[in-house]
Amino acid sequence: MKTDFDMVIIGGGSAGLTAAGISASLGAKTALIEERRLGGDCTWTGCVPSKALLKAAAVAHNVQTAERFGIAVSGPQVNFRKIMERLHQIQDHIYREADAPPVYEKLGIEVIEQRAQFINPNHVEIVFPNGRKRAITSRFFIIATGARPVTPPIDGLAETPYLTSETIFSISQLPARMMVIGAGPVGIEMAQAFRRLGSEVSVLESEKQVLRRDDIELAEILRQQLTHEGVRFLLGCAVEKVEYNNGTFRITFRSDTSGIAETIEGDALLIATGRRPNIDGLNLEAAGVRTGRGGVTVDSHCRTSAKNIFACGDVTGLYQFTHMSEHMAKVAVTTALLRFPMSIDKSSVPWCTFTDPELAHVGASESELKSQGRRYDVYRFPFAKIDRAVTDSETIGLVKVLARKFDGRIYGASILGARAGEMISEFALAMRNKVTLRNMADTIHAYPTFALGNRRAADQWYVRKQSRTLVRLLQLIFGYRGQLPDTSNPDRIV
Repeated sequence: MKTDFDMVIIGGGSAGLTAAGISASLGAKTALIEERRLGGDCTWTGCVPSKALLKAAAVAHNVQTAERFGIAVSGPQVNFRKIMERLHQIQDHIYREADAPPVYEKLGIEVIEQRAQFINPNHVEIVFPNGRKRAITSRFFIIATGARPVTPPIDGLAETPYLTSETIFSISQLPARMMVIGAGPVGIEMAQAFRRLGSEVSVLESEKQVLRRDDIELAEILRQQLTHEGVRFLLGCAVEKVEYNNGTFRITFRSDTSGIAETIEGDALLIATGRRPNIDGLNLEAAGVRTGRGGVTVDSHCRTSAKNIFACGDVTGLYQFTHMSEHMAKVAVTTALLRFPMSIDKSSVPWCTFTDPELAHVGASESELKSQGRRYDVYRFPFAKIDRAVTDSETIGLVKVLARKFDGRIYGASILGARAGEMISEFALAMRNKVTLRNMADTIHAYPTFALGNRRAADQWYVRKQSRTLVRLLQLIFGYRGQLPDTSNPDRIV
């Protein structure tokens, strides 16, 4: 069958842009269809604007706490409007440099900024605002339409002007009192950012811990730090009702401990309770593409139930990370165009919540290892013992590694602390390439760096191997006269 294109990608976010670029580089005639602006959530409503806001908040916090470095500073004087102007300038810069249609058109990709729907597995229809339609056929398709914030079924919420990750970066005035429903990564990052910029912030969460996908111990340390900064947490509570009147939000909630209905008021309300896939209007049934609760159903090669149609990124519901969207795009394109069955790497997926301190993770958690019946040891090293962290007054947090005692094979790692998002990649690389704690401990790391904390955590594997009996034997053989090591505490940190 002769088709218009070899590959058509529907969706121009991180997954779609990556897929289009790889497809074109492999010599395939490629089209990229996006209903709105290219760039997707990462550029417009996610990674880029949130990190720009967090940076501004960090600068304000550094001014507020400058005395700890022996520097007297007045202020800060927060100009929220200018902060948001800078944020939008960064977005526009990244769009022009990496996301705009001309960038991809230079690669020979046809960019179509309209809505598309399937007619059959090899045929989509472009629908223009004036009602005109254009038929496009292709040998392969990749669905990369992303996801959007989900709104919980709370009484009265739909009648209020609440914010989500799609709208919060459009505000121009700093709220005096910000309320956040949801204590996942988006909720926690924005809670800290707005608190540091001057808002009173309250976070309501039905779970009894924040960041429930992360290590319980480290997530709790982070919560305590944010509480110290002034963020109020209302955990284990069910939000029953939201009201809005004369610029004021009122939330009625009930704690699962007291069972008593309480209220809290604020000037802005952010809903950060998860996301759902953008599959409406694609007419996937006509293409034979099955969907599930999480989104478009795919196998380990990103192939859908239609053999020539693939899906990657947030629309699959598997991972809500930009880096995994890009990874899945590589898997999908490689499998489709090269007929090489590349598989999704599910074992060493890193993620990070970019609070201060950052909280990052890769691999299995303790609960997962316990449910699998897998034996492991926990190796720790606190940031308070990392010299660079001490010099920078960034001593909150620790490196925590789950590994096999026998040979130091790494099952998972969590890091709470400054630069955790950078540090976790070393563990991801180690796990993917079967590098053990012994290998990491024997690898020279630059001093003084935060990453040296990874090696010091790995050193603890050697520490656990230390034996008084062996040392005593060495003393007898060589005549050494030093003190025998105290190995009575298996959790000692050296």
